[in-house]
Amino acid sequence: MIVHVVMFTFKATPEKNEALAKTKKMLEALPSKIEGLLSMEVGIDFNGSARAMDLVLISTFATREDLTTYATHPAHLEVGRYISEVTELSRVVDYEK
Repeated sequence: MIVHVVMFTFKATPEKNEALAKTKKMLEALPSKIEGLLSMEVGIDFNGSARAMDLVLISTFATREDLTTYATHPAHLEVGRYISEVTELSRVVDYEK
């Protein structure tokens, strides 16, 4: 099993909360569009700690190839374009379980 974890810090704008909600909704729609994406969990930080990031995505795949398929899928790329407009930082970890 492959686990893909991405954390995002959003730009500090008046529309930040709206962008967080829209991103969450867009990401949560991906499992129905991309074969091989086994599960996806999206969470928005409520703590506000100085060390915290704003949103986390945790998704699972059966194989590395499925992760590659996800990464290059048009639906994922579309969401990625939006995310790149509203975020200032992201971090990723991919690991085998």
